[in-house]
Amino acid sequence: MAVCSPFLSVSRTASALLPNLVSNPQSLLVRPQLRFNSSFLSSSSSLFFTTVKKSKLQIQSLRRGDHSQYNPIQSLFTGIVEEMGEIKQLGYGENDGFEMKIAARTVLEDVKLGDSIAVNGTCLTVTEFDKEASDFSVGLAPETLRKTSLIELETGSLVNLERAVQPSTRMGGHFVQGHVDGTGEIVSFEPEGDSLWVKVKTAPEVLKYIVPKGFIAVDGTSLTVVSVFDEEQCFNFMLVDYTQQNVVIPLKKVGQKVNLEVDILGKYVERILKAGS
Repeated sequence: MAVCSPFLSVSRTASALLPNLVSNPQSLLVRPQLRFNSSFLSSSSSLFFTTVKKSKLQIQSLRRGDHSQYNPIQSLFTGIVEEMGEIKQLGYGENDGFEMKIAARTVLEDVKLGDSIAVNGTCLTVTEFDKEASDFSVGLAPETLRKTSLIELETGSLVNLERAVQPSTRMGGHFVQGHVDGTGEIVSFEPEGDSLWVKVKTAPEVLKYIVPKGFIAVDGTSLTVVSVFDEEQCFNFMLVDYTQQNVVIPLKKVGQKVNLEVDILGKYVERILKAGS
């Protein structure tokens, strides 16, 4: 892809401006006070949007509007995180679209253009990948940024990654669609032995689907709810030592957001009961 508008570095300073940019992408072009990444001006820096010879780098790109390679079939996940990837670059690119490049290895083993990969529990489409550089790119719609915790990411952030399941895949977690129902805010971390209690607060419209001993996907991680605290609008779960070492939740701080996807069976039951009444 050719070099487009100057690349926005999503830092703690710039991330505060993202809500306005999400609702009005053109503001990126007219706000002189935006702070840009200093490495953007460095000739030695690696730019996200750079014209390259694909024959050398063997980068495959899914062009916008070219649907010949794109299969819009919805995907399914299990909530079993395959690896943690690292955000390499993110910002606005062609057509004011927000894009993100992620360093990874396991999820690239059999990747194809148009594949679905859950990033912190959000189903996203692979638009470009480079196995030699061990990274892939995805596009993010404004609505995705508004409704998920991905808006808090910055260069260097770690994210949970999972490929969509295939018919032969073992179902180790539960049915996860990658459609985030809402976000929650981490209220507390409390260690107990080598395990970790995590309490999360969320909106009533999400909490009503969360039940003790039920499934929930937190940043794409399939977990079992331990208790629900209706008066506090909170629920909690416990992470064993192995899980703590392999997902991003323990790396976050109190007050940070997590993506939540409730068990879809609860929604079906609610729908059936409403229809019956």
